[in-house]
Amino acid sequence: MGRSRRTLPEELLLLALDPATGTTAQPQSLDLGLAGAQLVELALAGRIAPDGDRIAVVAPRPTGDPTLDCALELLRRRGAPVRAVHWIGGPRLGLRQTYLSHLERCGMVHAVAGQMCGVLPTTRYQATDNAISREIRARLDSAIRTGVPPDPRTAALAALAHAVGLGKHLYPGNEGRSSRSRLRDLIRHDPMGGLVAHAVMDVQNGAAAQPRRSPAPAGRQAAPGGRAAAEPSRGVPVQQRRGSMARVVAH
Repeated sequence: MGRSRRTLPEELLLLALDPATGTTAQPQSLDLGLAGAQLVELALAGRIAPDGDRIAVVAPRPTGDPTLDCALELLRRRGAPVRAVHWIGGPRLGLRQTYLSHLERCGMVHAVAGQMCGVLPTTRYQATDNAISREIRARLDSAIRTGVPPDPRTAALAALAHAVGLGKHLYPGNEGRSSRSRLRDLIRHDPMGGLVAHAVMDVQNGAAAQPRRSPAPAGRQAAPGGRAAAEPSRGVPVQQRRGSMARVVAH
């Protein structure tokens, strides 16, 4: 993958970056969204594909993007398709900082050192060219305003923006209510983006349900009430990371 275009994680982060304060909106859910955006970007690059509610690696060759390739290698090492909620809900320590630092190296943002309460060191990030963020936002605005089905990349970005709660940041107040509703509706235009967005919301809601179980085989003991006794879950527990980004204020 060349560097001629921005990746979905980068675009999602730029959408969330407040040009006035240098902080990111929805920081905790944004971490989940970035992990989900990596999955969509890998799918758009033909490296992974949905398999029901799971993600399967179909082409493990590198993309040329170090952060995406790290995620691809981790998926490959699983050896079997992984549930989207388990992947997104797993620990992603430093992912937001990784992308902020990357955007800084690319010259899209610059770091501004400061202090909180005059003591604690902080780092805020200001966009070096607001035209980039405006172009990203314009794509969403166009899809919302015209009702024309967007391209898969824009549809996935809209789905992720809705999933992490950026709607109220992008279209605030009562006047933005209809735009927020249309942003949510764009989730249906990209299957992979929809799968990932729903997984992000499930993790936030603590509703990362276990896979549906097949009917109990004959002879299996039933639990009281006529239902088959549930087996212990073999799934990986979903952990929503609530840690804050080191040395970055992102409230």
